[in-house]
Amino acid sequence: MSEPMTYARYLALDELLSSQKPLSDRHDELLFIVIHQTKELWLKEIIHEVGLAKRLIEEGDLEPAYKALARVSRIQTIMTLSWDVLATMTPADYLSFRETLGTSSGFQSHQFRTLEYLLGLKDDSFLRFHAERPEALAELKGALEAPSLYDVAIAQLPKHGLSVPDTVLKRDVAQAYAPSPEVEAAWLEVYRDTKRYWELYQLAEKLVDLDDALVTWRHKHVLTVERIIGGRPGTGGTDGAGYLAKTLQRRCFPELWSLRTKL
Repeated sequence: MSEPMTYARYLALDELLSSQKPLSDRHDELLFIVIHQTKELWLKEIIHEVGLAKRLIEEGDLEPAYKALARVSRIQTIMTLSWDVLATMTPADYLSFRETLGTSSGFQSHQFRTLEYLLGLKDDSFLRFHAERPEALAELKGALEAPSLYDVAIAQLPKHGLSVPDTVLKRDVAQAYAPSPEVEAAWLEVYRDTKRYWELYQLAEKLVDLDDALVTWRHKHVLTVERIIGGRPGTGGTDGAGYLAKTLQRRCFPELWSLRTKL
């Protein structure tokens, strides 16, 4: 006879709560581990929701996709707020165990790169950091080689009578997306006649919510890193806050931002 389901068994709490393994005796290392493991769990859920939204949009079922995208934005808010918890760690606290991290870095998070690929920020140079983890590498490659969330959103424009060139619709989706004047013009038409294109307009705003939240997360990341380690290089070999600051210029859905100047 099988054992009754319990809270601990359902959530695999014994495995989950034994997954925090500090390498030093410093008090704050546990916080550092918990914060980053929690982010990875939220990233797993975000990837799950973005995958659903992509499938729904591809099928032309736009309204149900809004819920998944709204959920992602809420999760992004929680992830951004978690930097405030990490920021309670002082530079002295962090430096007391930093050497135990070796060359490990959040820069190496395959789930974060998978999310970037899903949103359209394609860059195959990140694949090399995951050669020793075949399953992670396969997930990352799958996201790189598949149409992004923005690709499937753009593909809906012609289905609503809006013009998008074949050079965009049939592009190599493994390459970084380049902004298109024609795509901007199509989205601009959506924003100028929201009543006619209400579904597309709502989809566009949900995408902007995601992009806005991602940039906000990046900005808070920069501030937290500057607060804790200043201008020191990152453990993974990047130039720390300097590298992170450059990422603030990235936009997943560029025409949805640029069109606002022309409204």
